[in-house]
Amino acid sequence: MSTSAPDAEASPAPEPRSLRLEDCLIVGTMAALALVTFANVLVRYFTSASFAWTEEISVFLMIVLALVGGSAAVARQLHIRIEFFADGGSERRRRTLARFGAAMVALLFGLITVLSVRVVWDDYRFEETSPGIGVPQWWYSIWLPVLCALTTVRALQVLARLRGRPSSPRAPL
Repeated sequence: MSTSAPDAEASPAPEPRSLRLEDCLIVGTMAALALVTFANVLVRYFTSASFAWTEEISVFLMIVLALVGGSAAVARQLHIRIEFFADGGSERRRRTLARFGAAMVALLFGLITVLSVRVVWDDYRFEETSPGIGVPQWWYSIWLPVLCALTTVRALQVLARLRGRPSSPRAPL
């Protein structure tokens, strides 16, 4: 029986410990979404009516889930890319493309963060209310700049990690 170490290329890159935040938020959001949806199904089944607030809350939770999941994907470098270009070619080319991708993600989500602050301010200033249950709209929109800022920070962390890593032919990007 042999106890040799696994191949370095076969093992994934170590995960940052700070991703626990995203993982906990994803689990909590999924649990809340399941509970809200299940409550609505039960009410519909037994009363032939539905809670008016469940659709609005469900849409909000799905948006939160997408943004937090996107942040986790960026931090783990699992975001969408064209593998033919991203994984092909020399180590230097792959590293350059990975840096470019991280920089573009940081730029995009940084821009969304800045612009969405204006949306939140307008929702607050003009006292917009949600269409379903009439709560202030900024209760929902405040999470867009917060979660986009989180994705921006994760992309900058990836960029810093890619810049600081010594060049090694066996090191995973």
